[in-house]
Amino acid sequence: MSKDLLFQIALTQISGIGPRTAKKLISYCGGVEAVFQASRKSLLSIPSLGRHVADLIQSAKNFDPAKRELEFIKKHQISTHFFLDKSYPQRLKQYEDSPILLYFKGNGNLNPGRTIGIIGTRKASPYGLAKCAELVADLVVYQPTIVSGLAYGIDIQAHRAALREKCPTIAVLGHGLDRIYPFQHKKSALEMMEDGGLLSEFPSNTIPDRENFPMRNRIVAAFCDALIVIESAQTGGSLITAEFANQYHKDVFALPGRTTDPTSSGCNFLIKTHQAALLEKATDVGYVLGWDNKPPIPVQTSMFEDLNEEERLVIDLLRSNEVMDFDQLAFQLQLPPSSLSTLVLQLEFKGIIKSAPGNRLLLL
Repeated sequence: MSKDLLFQIALTQISGIGPRTAKKLISYCGGVEAVFQASRKSLLSIPSLGRHVADLIQSAKNFDPAKRELEFIKKHQISTHFFLDKSYPQRLKQYEDSPILLYFKGNGNLNPGRTIGIIGTRKASPYGLAKCAELVADLVVYQPTIVSGLAYGIDIQAHRAALREKCPTIAVLGHGLDRIYPFQHKKSALEMMEDGGLLSEFPSNTIPDRENFPMRNRIVAAFCDALIVIESAQTGGSLITAEFANQYHKDVFALPGRTTDPTSSGCNFLIKTHQAALLEKATDVGYVLGWDNKPPIPVQTSMFEDLNEEERLVIDLLRSNEVMDFDQLAFQLQLPPSSLSTLVLQLEFKGIIKSAPGNRLLLL
């Protein structure tokens, strides 16, 4: 397991290779370790990969940073969640830009029945702070996990309100788990770990640089069933998160405010442009999501529903043979390698099959 994790970490540490490219490499090569063992010729045969990426992988021979990260993870009892693991957040798995590896510190469930993202300005007004606390208290009846970003203002208010209400809460961070930013929120962050925790795609020694926060925001958007924006300017992180949520087909809500309040201009804009529903009270969320009088349903972690005919044929063959190599499967299905590669990647994203060394495929 440590060996697999070492290569998973190492792949994320290659600058210039993002989640989409990493997933394509893993699928075509048959596993993370196989990516590093692949010849340059094999890498160049992967559609749309390019010489630059092939050269990056071929030159990635120093695994010392990955080994140091592995030691840090063990020392600080951080759990890791690879995108093909059953423990990986299923809400993220369907998106091509989701991280291939996540780091988590805490005791919370990364696949809870219901999740609500609550975000907003760092310069929240007393009205915004009070409304945030009121909404969290009223949302508790739906038994959600509250997700936010641990920032000043609305974010930390949402986390602290969840703690007061004994509601699970998870913070998605824009830096490594070797620090808490801002430091003033350390006490709340530590309390959150009892029934929630801290989640990041960034390894230790990653500082909270400005460019990390839009990446953090996409995880918040993907992780939540619905996103609530409470006070925001017309530019900034909250609107970026709302844009991601809309792209991911999430329900977005915004708290309206006075037209003269700068911190309400973003919420009013989202409502005016039909990018968010007007939010007055917590029951608005329950009604739109169909949560009223219905208990939370655990997230399905083995997604055999909604498969097309070709995907079902792949699953049936793997059930019969337990494990098959790529060429055997292509022969049995009478499919060209390019078509089968697409099928395999889709099934991996859904967490149903896994590529193993030797170009083999097996059910999870």
